[in-house]
Amino acid sequence: MGDFGYSFEGYDPTRHVRASLREKQISHKHAREISLHIRGMTVEKARDFLQAVIEKKRAVPFRRFKRQVGHRSDPGVMAGRYPEKSAAEFIKLLDNLESNAEYKGMDLDRLTIVGAVAHKGILIKRFIPRAMGRSTPKNNVLTHVELVAREA
Repeated sequence: MGDFGYSFEGYDPTRHVRASLREKQISHKHAREISLHIRGMTVEKARDFLQAVIEKKRAVPFRRFKRQVGHRSDPGVMAGRYPEKSAAEFIKLLDNLESNAEYKGMDLDRLTIVGAVAHKGILIKRFIPRAMGRSTPKNNVLTHVELVAREA
């Protein structure tokens, strides 16, 4: 595994805490939309939101990748979906972030997410054999997610 850095600028080890998820098989589009939505929330509020997404009570608003996405009845959400697999991975990442904050001696109730970023990871190339000696590519893009929180 390579040496990874963080894209968050202005990191102060005394005020900030960070956690990352590397090379996960989740949709980078879903991860981007979740990251955009939970930025600015407290950790508890973000966890409640992600639990509601898994239970299909709240939808994640899609802002960039919204073509052919149906509208939802949530207030303030036009196009949206319920990315359960990505939401479950984000909950694990929030648990990791809280553990890191607890290790640093920070107050968990005052943590606010100030940086949430999703990047495309490596491309896993595979091929499906077809008739007449042909093959069809089946590619899988892994995803990196970074969270940075600040004690308010």
